[in-house]
Amino acid sequence: VQLVESGGGLVQPGGSLRLSCAASGFTFSSFAMTWVRQAPGKGLEWVSAIGASGSITDYVNSVSGRFTISRDNAKNTLDLQLNSLKPEDTAVYYCAKGGSNWVHAAMDYWGKGTLVTVSS
Repeated sequence: VQLVESGGGLVQPGGSLRLSCAASGFTFSSFAMTWVRQAPGKGLEWVSAIGASGSITDYVNSVSGRFTISRDNAKNTLDLQLNSLKPEDTAVYYCAKGGSNWVHAAMDYWGKGTLVTVSS
């Protein structure tokens, strides 16, 4: 299993970024996927998840309405669109593979992360 995140960077408050995760080494369309983040000096925070088919999604309250998770099962990619970014969204963002197709399946593989910095 390999998960490679990309798309992070420096953005001003109110700006947008699109994160991507390229997956390989497993049947991508059979498993839920999750985004988790870790802010500097803080613990891991679950951000969003999507079921295997893409029809079911969920978000932590603090990003609901601003972030959108999506997947392309034909391309084995997972995306996270980040809009209306706030300084408190600054974190390393990780994509993770679920252990089943259920949107809240426990995560069993993780990528190395991509850094998002929101600052003026």
